[in-house]
Amino acid sequence: MKSFDIKANDAGQRLDKFIRKGVPNLPQSLMYKYIRKKRIKVNNKRAEISTVLQVGDKVDMYINDEFFVKPETRYDFTGAPSRLDILYEDDNIMLLDKKAGLLCHPDDREYVDTLITRIKKYLYEKGEYKPDEENSFTPALVNRIDRNTGGIVIAAKNAESLRIMNAQMKERTNLKKFYLCVCHGIMERDSGLLEGYLLKDEKKNTVKILKQPCDGAKEIRTKYKVLGRDYDKQLSLVEVELMTA
Repeated sequence: MKSFDIKANDAGQRLDKFIRKGVPNLPQSLMYKYIRKKRIKVNNKRAEISTVLQVGDKVDMYINDEFFVKPETRYDFTGAPSRLDILYEDDNIMLLDKKAGLLCHPDDREYVDTLITRIKKYLYEKGEYKPDEENSFTPALVNRIDRNTGGIVIAAKNAESLRIMNAQMKERTNLKKFYLCVCHGIMERDSGLLEGYLLKDEKKNTVKILKQPCDGAKEIRTKYKVLGRDYDKQLSLVEVELMTA
């Protein structure tokens, strides 16, 4: 049996999500079963899978100790380089200049040297991120840009800031995404709105832009404004605003 006291970084998430993060050794099927049979309770009462946890709640888990066994503590992010270009930082968020060539998150080819692992190492060394004391939260990125793209990325230091910034990003009122692009050819119009449909092939890692909707395609809208034209090199410098995700 083990109890978890819900702190600020754990609050606001569903019970099942909290358990998947906090007790990763517990199979999902057993988790559902134990919640149903009241072997997992919140504040000593029966809980639902969808119960949203609040600060001060207590989660009691009457399950075998084997599910709580953690491997020897070893944080991969401590092996990441210390290089970070921090544009702004306060107690809740960070704004960083991500350089082209750096991944935002680990993938199959690169697990250690990414933007998020560098951030974790930085906050860990400052004493602001203490993974041993967290039940489920880790510092996270609010937005992501591709490996070969450079630009500003926002990171959240705590769960509440992450929820607020994610909501702002989704609403697209106070936060907007702009890109500077060098385009081959001379843009005829000074500005405009491009609309279409994006179809992604996950297996081939390719994307198609279509004029007509089809199964699996997402509607996309993009504003653009031409900032300059190089007639000798036949290039256009364009400011692009993504109206959709």
